[in-house]
Amino acid sequence: MKAVAARVSSASVSLRDGAHCGDRRSIGPGLLILLGVDLADDEAAVKKLVDKILVLRIFPNDEGKLDQSVVDVRGEMLLISQFTLCASLKGGRRPDFTSAARPATAEPLYRRAAALLAASGLTVRTGEFGALMAVESVNDGPVTVILETDLF
Repeated sequence: MKAVAARVSSASVSLRDGAHCGDRRSIGPGLLILLGVDLADDEAAVKKLVDKILVLRIFPNDEGKLDQSVVDVRGEMLLISQFTLCASLKGGRRPDFTSAARPATAEPLYRRAAALLAASGLTVRTGEFGALMAVESVNDGPVTVILETDLF
């Protein structure tokens, strides 16, 4: 499982239907999380990733040191499904997405991640799995980290 977590001042997603945008979902200060589900991912990978996100110390304390988590600062989170994080570029210039989990597997894991994040008591907004979306964010810092469950 792969995720990109960006510390944001604000972020939003609008669902797109052709040229129209609607159903805007927004957060204030917190994390924008892009989530990619690989073929081999399961419930254990979701729990491992969410546990790491919730304790990731990328928010400043009163002295400016990155020493607080999204839970510590009572931040909000916006979770967006992003199968393109699973792309391989080993074969050339066109991304190969064969390692991305199929929707029947990926969507329940995405929804489980959202539920586990929400269980923290923080506000969690989501995009729409499989939908065309417009994502906007104001990166704070900027502070952005890449998380891969294979690496921790």
